[in-house]
Amino acid sequence: MDGNRLLALALAGGVVMFTQFAGAGTLQEDFSTNPAAQGWQVFGSTNLFSWDATNQALQVTWDSSQPNSYFYHRLGTILTRDDDFTIGFDLRLADIKPGVNTNKSGAFELAIGLFNFNQATRTNFLRGTGSDSPNLVEFDYFPDAGFGPTIWPTFIATNSAFNYNGPSDYTALPLTTGDWFHVVMNYTAADATLTTTMTRNGAAFGPINPVSLSTNFTDFRADTLAISSYSDTGDDYDSLLAHGTMDNLSVTTPPPPVAGMTSGFVDQTMWEVDFTSRSNWLYTLERTTDFQTWTAASSTLGGNGTNLALHEAQAAPGRGFYRVRAQRP
Repeated sequence: MDGNRLLALALAGGVVMFTQFAGAGTLQEDFSTNPAAQGWQVFGSTNLFSWDATNQALQVTWDSSQPNSYFYHRLGTILTRDDDFTIGFDLRLADIKPGVNTNKSGAFELAIGLFNFNQATRTNFLRGTGSDSPNLVEFDYFPDAGFGPTIWPTFIATNSAFNYNGPSDYTALPLTTGDWFHVVMNYTAADATLTTTMTRNGAAFGPINPVSLSTNFTDFRADTLAISSYSDTGDDYDSLLAHGTMDNLSVTTPPPPVAGMTSGFVDQTMWEVDFTSRSNWLYTLERTTDFQTWTAASSTLGGNGTNLALHEAQAAPGRGFYRVRAQRP
């Protein structure tokens, strides 16, 4: 590589820098070591999440009286309805109580799943209103507050609209305290269906009703795996307080948007990048001289699932630094 030119890759959104990828992405956490050293972070109330080094697990409090709070890990990619993915985790509840706020006697949800980090961390992201929490794919559990317990694998679109096909979307089963539940949520893009399987203390539990994206559902953009303790702000009826232990968090995603990258000059004047692309992504070669301002050096091309080449539209004078921007349409 020319000493005056550097090739970098950045996922649109600006937080993940990378150079090479191979195969599907799998994030796994068994809490055998401090998760902070593995890229896990906390947003919001830090007192709700605590690493238990002795038992190699995570102690979690879901408290809807506190601000939106997350124990999270960025995925390094953006998932949509066109991507296959799998989420897994172990959960044991020590206690769970709906309606802890006497003015909000209904059941608020306990949540684990995927969200869009930039949106979920905004002050106007309100799970309780039902219309201000876009881009979610999550396992939601509502304890019994007079209407029975509910397990509800939930999709919320980019426009904050809920995916809803009727009562078949949820399952009336209790998460009994003191028991270990293993949850696997597998989404297949070909039929736009999320299948959830569960065990309790190693024995089959369920079945859990599958959830398919309705004809009215648009799309979602999710880039983060999180254990979510949502605030009940905006919900006049429901509240929650629960304590539990989580272990063996995992998510498997499709191959990253850029793989097998090579680069070099074309005609000794213009920089070109070759890589394996993915369908349903857009790619642009960008250039900077100061890492402050990036400008497009090529036209934007759609991924094709095979090799893609981006090259400068015209030769640029002097020193330059390059990156490929990969973004979802």
